[in-house]
Amino acid sequence: MTTLPTRKDEAFRYSDIAALVSAPSRDAVESVTVGAGERITRQIINIADVAHVFVHNLSIIVEANGQCELHVLNVGGKLGRIVIDVALHDGADFTLGAVQLGAGAQTVELITTVRHIEPNATSRQMVRSVLGGQATGSYLGKVAVARDAQKTDSVQSVKAMLLDRTATANAKPELEIYADDVKCAHGATVGELDQQAMFYLAARGLPPAEAKKLLLQAFIASVFEGAEGEAALTKAALAKLEEMV
Repeated sequence: MTTLPTRKDEAFRYSDIAALVSAPSRDAVESVTVGAGERITRQIINIADVAHVFVHNLSIIVEANGQCELHVLNVGGKLGRIVIDVALHDGADFTLGAVQLGAGAQTVELITTVRHIEPNATSRQMVRSVLGGQATGSYLGKVAVARDAQKTDSVQSVKAMLLDRTATANAKPELEIYADDVKCAHGATVGELDQQAMFYLAARGLPPAEAKKLLLQAFIASVFEGAEGEAALTKAALAKLEEMV
């Protein structure tokens, strides 16, 4: 068994370190290579029982003009930790859509590093989190653009919704850019349900729980839109939301 990390390690700053003890394969890495001109779609779905610990480390290489579309649903376990490292070659494209839902004392976290190592590559990351109870949800996302990776186009969109003031959302989108002809943007917001929207729905006869569920469904809906397995991903997400509201 390897030594446990500490909170001095940025990637574990908000994690449940004690829970990692029960994750024997926490250092195992799945490797995926997308060949030149190829296109693949992948999913990572964590719906583990609340007493379990889920850790998934994924390394992706996308070769020239390859495309990779990845969707993540992280809703289960005492700790649900997903770590993704992506290397993009000339003209490669990477798209990530992720939903994290946490309740009770859960910790759900997504750590991404997208490395633009050659020119003309694009990356899009959309992450939505809904957190209730005393749950902690984190997104740490780094986009690293190498000196020769001109014409890079990268976007990170990170939003979290808190159902209770006792829940915690951590968001750290990060850009490390060494090229000078790039288009990179990121944004992160943390908020609560719109009370005016809740009032509007209540005025039309919707019970509070149904109104919450409808607004939260709208909040996460765009993440899985058009995804392979969209119906199954959405169904699993809505089942978790039912428990939370």
